[in-house]
Amino acid sequence: MTWKRWGAAALVVACATLPAQASAQKAGPWRPIFDGKTLDGWTAKISRHPVGENWRDTFIVKDGAIQVSYAGYETFALQFGHLFYKTPFKAYRLRLIYKVLEPPLPDTPAWARSNSGVMFHSQSPQSMGLNQPFPVSVEFQILGKDGDEPRPTGAVCTPGVSITLLDASGAGKRQAEHCTPSTGPNIPNGTWTKLELEVLPSGQVTEKIDGQVVHRYADIALDPADPMAAADAKRLIAERGGALAVTEGYIALQSEGHPIAFKDIEVQELR
Repeated sequence: MTWKRWGAAALVVACATLPAQASAQKAGPWRPIFDGKTLDGWTAKISRHPVGENWRDTFIVKDGAIQVSYAGYETFALQFGHLFYKTPFKAYRLRLIYKVLEPPLPDTPAWARSNSGVMFHSQSPQSMGLNQPFPVSVEFQILGKDGDEPRPTGAVCTPGVSITLLDASGAGKRQAEHCTPSTGPNIPNGTWTKLELEVLPSGQVTEKIDGQVVHRYADIALDPADPMAAADAKRLIAERGGALAVTEGYIALQSEGHPIAFKDIEVQELR
């Protein structure tokens, strides 16, 4: 699937009845999208390398988890990567557990240390440019410890898109920055942590860390003004005949220069 299969209907910004809206959804069964043994069903796209080339075994399966491994690297050299699940999703819940590992590569950028993410509503890996570092998508950002300063996990970042952030009452404000910090906990590296994502049919998104809500937002749309992915967003808008709304896409796990492990990855589709 390419971006042309994304729906063009506008997303609905959630109103003040957020909990009631969430509980009213009809949910299918939970099902694993990672078998715990292989990378079957997943496709790597690493910057500077063609789709499907898992360069130097960046993504491996070890101890029942997908691990981002840099054992085969000499230097990171800004070779950002993503591992995409084969099926796009529209309305669903995702849950997994992750653990930030050690050590990063010496040339990992300072901002990328103890930093990874789960991308969703993403373009397909096949539609990415050869040298494109990040897919146009929404990122549920994972932050571990790096130094002594607090570093709450669960920020939301938006390469090539924009969102409307929602407060507890359901009031919305368009996101002004590429990344919006979370109210989430500070998680020591090496700690298994539960990550949950809910995308309702209305377009409302809820992020949770260890059961705690860290962000709510809606109205995901392509953003050609985003400096992180302006050229890619403009190209995709042109392919879609000028449509901006993003109502579905792929899930991807990020490799950003710091090792991390993901396991128990499951999806529950909503309607």
